[in-house]
Amino acid sequence: MNAQLTLDEIKSARELLKEYEPANKAIDAVERHNGNLETSFEELWIEKNGQSAMGVKKIWQTTLDVLRDELCGNEGFRARLSDYTKSPENAVLLTAAITSLMALTAIPLDPSIATIIILYILKIGLNVYCKYTDVGDGGTLPPGK
Repeated sequence: MNAQLTLDEIKSARELLKEYEPANKAIDAVERHNGNLETSFEELWIEKNGQSAMGVKKIWQTTLDVLRDELCGNEGFRARLSDYTKSPENAVLLTAAITSLMALTAIPLDPSIATIIILYILKIGLNVYCKYTDVGDGGTLPPGK
């Protein structure tokens, strides 16, 4: 599932995260790619790690899969995201969600890449991320009723 932020969402994220320097790099990438989070991830991944033999699209999906296994059952992480969604104007809560993601995962994540992943999870929703975007469904949501 390829999520895209609107101009207003990009502006809001930039304003909220202006004091968190690694996020500025992430927001700049999102802006350059017209809100496309996957393409922004790809740019930051290549910049940080170089071109992968797997291809960056595969790295995006693999990263989401590994993080899903680590994050979806973690009540502390769920609580951090829930706190932020209840107070989306609170920059401290958003920054805490980003740093929490980095602390919880077994894979080392650059803070700007972690920012992209948090924005992605917030855009589609944690429950959707955890239940409906796995490899078995081809990354699509179930049909609406």
